Amino acid sequence: MKKKNLILLALVAIVGIIAYVAITGKPAAEKAEFARGNGFAVIPMNIKSGTTHHYLTDYYPQWEGADDVTTTDERLTLTASVENWAEFDVTTTADVVVSTIEVVHDGAPLSIVVLGGVRDTANSYMSSVGVEEGVVAIEATLPVVEAVALWQNERIEAVAVEGNTIKATIPEVAKDFERSVIRVFAASESGRFNDVLLPLEYGEVVTDAAQLQRTDHQAQILYSLMIDRFYNGNPENDWKINSPEVLDKVDYQGGDIAGITAKINEGFFTDLGITTIWISPITQNPYDAWGQNVNPDTKFSGYHGYWPIYSTVVDKRFGTDEELRTMLSTAHNGEMNVILDYVANHLHINSPVLQEHPDWITPEFVETEDGRMVENIGLWDGDTRLTTWFDKHIPSLDLERVEVCDPMTDSALHWVRNFDFDGYRHDACKHIPLDYWRMLSHKMKSEMPNRNLWQIGETYGDVELIGSYVKTGMIDSQFDFNLYHNSRDVIADPNQSMTLIAATVEESERAYGSHHTMGNITGNHDKPRFISLAGGDMALGWYDDKAEGWHREVVVGDMDKGHAGLQLLKAIISTVPGVPCIYQGDEYGVPGANDPDNRDMMTFECENDYQVREFEQTKALFHARRNSMPLNYGDLRTLYVDDQAWVFVRHYMGDWTIVALNVRTDVKTIEVQLPAFAKCGSLETAVATDGAAVKCLGEGKLELTLPAYGYIIANK
Repeated sequence: MKKKNLILLALVAIVGIIAYVAITGKPAAEKAEFARGNGFAVIPMNIKSGTTHHYLTDYYPQWEGADDVTTTDERLTLTASVENWAEFDVTTTADVVVSTIEVVHDGAPLSIVVLGGVRDTANSYMSSVGVEEGVVAIEATLPVVEAVALWQNERIEAVAVEGNTIKATIPEVAKDFERSVIRVFAASESGRFNDVLLPLEYGEVVTDAAQLQRTDHQAQILYSLMIDRFYNGNPENDWKINSPEVLDKVDYQGGDIAGITAKINEGFFTDLGITTIWISPITQNPYDAWGQNVNPDTKFSGYHGYWPIYSTVVDKRFGTDEELRTMLSTAHNGEMNVILDYVANHLHINSPVLQEHPDWITPEFVETEDGRMVENIGLWDGDTRLTTWFDKHIPSLDLERVEVCDPMTDSALHWVRNFDFDGYRHDACKHIPLDYWRMLSHKMKSEMPNRNLWQIGETYGDVELIGSYVKTGMIDSQFDFNLYHNSRDVIADPNQSMTLIAATVEESERAYGSHHTMGNITGNHDKPRFISLAGGDMALGWYDDKAEGWHREVVVGDMDKGHAGLQLLKAIISTVPGVPCIYQGDEYGVPGANDPDNRDMMTFECENDYQVREFEQTKALFHARRNSMPLNYGDLRTLYVDDQAWVFVRHYMGDWTIVALNVRTDVKTIEVQLPAFAKCGSLETAVATDGAAVKCLGEGKLELTLPAYGYIIANK
């Protein structure tokens, strides 16, 4: 073990030397970019009245400490918990705070935005309206009492506030950078406004969506695929368990990495409008069967990839290292990212790592509050969420121990150290301690400062739990399951109200920021197909939705309602803040129950006219999103909402997009008043259902007509 550790330390040192040489050998502007955070905008610090505790690496992950942490804001008191400011407290008695603290590192200060108090979604709204001679203008609905603007992570001193207007001067140095960002935060007397985010290209505000790149995270559209069930590009690596213990439905079907490359080359993803491909885990899984289903009786293969035997080896049933590199380069040549689904929570019980370190796992049995000893399996919430096992053959790693966490974060980094991935989708984040994410991101952003890597996680829970992981030094974003679940319920159940969807979007904005990159999904590999819920063939509620797919053919049900409901969900995720994410098959409207019925082999041909329309409408929605600066970077304001319909505007630099959605069977006609800075004029419909229409009535008023389950997206 000592020899292995010495080799590992030597490799880390070599990586560090290479990174240092790469940085110091670059022009002054690029070295400055590294010092300022390499282009990533530090996620704001949220505080409450009283004292809150903070870790420096949550904001600047590459820095383990600072020379000093200071502020000129008399409302804030900063106290170091340790000598080098690696941990510190912020104390305030103010009800609303929009401010900054400065982190001094190597003699140079960078800022962290500090936000406290309530985000006033009802009244306080602001938006960018234009730029003149390098000065950006922001208009607000109420008088501004305090405002902060940043370029990258440096506070802009040239900020003027007059009444409802904020003006911020773009620094001259921005002209040296291909991509940087301006951010503006402000408050009125009644609470905080939404924040404004403006991407810059060589110091000029980006106003044309054609300028957006795959590295602009707010402009991503994700496609989620399960490798074994996507496309067979290389029959030579086909392999099955072929055991009477394993039904074919849960055996290997032949999809592989070469199949993804083939579909990239065919233009499948580009045609659909995808910018980022999320692939299922590729690590080596066992060759035998595990787990047990009853009625029907079957064990399972590891076709899904979530039972890692070796965390740093490509499963040969999916392909080779060279095929993986070919797929990544092909995607990048097509201006697409690829993120890897990575499993950190557990290893398969036969993993050589666990054979060598059997004590690296959490307890197999835990004591309940009433003194009983129970199996530590499936105890998803409360004190056991960080220790629970998913199944007997995949024990959870005790990642709260540094001696476990350190080598396992290195295993995760193997994939971005040795392959050109663009980031990760992290499995089961809720069951992994926060310090694991701090260690992983610290290593990743310290060793690879010039890689624009993005991480999205999987956590089920309330916004406070989900948001606790969303930090610059932990995970960039997570999937917004609350938006998915509430949208599903409202669309499928006529007794639910559209106000629930609007309120969830606003809650997410308050919790994660106005320009968050939370993943907004059509479904995933752990849920029944949305279209079968919307169409009524699958019921909502708590029951065994996995069993359905074993015992009958699950279909859509009401074809009109099912496809209209799925299109409506896609219209929502394509227009609200966050990153749209579609699960394979949902572009066509493939029906199905839960796992494994939602994991059938992908087909690339429409079975009927409904699927033809579904596919074409999906493309139209995603391309409408990609071609619109307001939908990618605009600020959202609700103009109308009731039980049946929701109308909102996304506004950016004087341009705006109106979105109207009807979740019921009755035709709805709505009249709305635009904000004063969204001037009415000629409107161009980007995408709409048949019968939907919008027209200007004059004096900033619009009339919208929405058919049953209808929507319209129109641009000014």
